[in-house]
Amino acid sequence: MSKKACKNCKKIYEGDKCPECASHESVVDFKGKVIIFDPENSEVAKNLKITKKGDYAIKVR
Repeated sequence: MSKKACKNCKKIYEGDKCPECASHESVVDFKGKVIIFDPENSEVAKNLKITKKGDYAIKVR
C-alpha cells in the first residue's frame, strides 16, 4: 500500500480512511513531510494547526 495524505487534516497514513479525522478524501501527491512529537510545544505544529503527534504532509494538492 502507498502512503496517502488526508485533504482535511494532512495526516499521512496507509489504508482506506484517515485515522485522525475519518475522512475518505486523500491524495498520493503531497509535498514535504513533518513529524510532530510534541504538538503543545512545537512552533511548527502551531503554524500548521496540528494538535496531535504523528506524520503530516506540509502541502496537499
